[in-house]
Amino acid sequence: MDTTKHDMKTLFAQLGLPSSEQQIDDFIASHSLEDTTLLQHAPFWDEAQQHFLAESLAEDGAWSEIIDELDVRLRQEGK
Repeated sequence: MDTTKHDMKTLFAQLGLPSSEQQIDDFIASHSLEDTTLLQHAPFWDEAQQHFLAESLAEDGAWSEIIDELDVRLRQEGK
């Protein structure tokens, strides 16, 4: 049974990114998504990150909710 806490910090750690609250805020402040770009197709992800995001969203599993939250935050930051 997977007991991983699925929050923004663990998502960033899973993606291999710095994961303190400040580092997450800095990442979101410096990256944004266009309305027509799917999160997993954003140019700032590497291939492994894109695969993880796409697979997690397709499975609609434990990571989906926090990935959706990241998607919203990246779109709001750009406006």
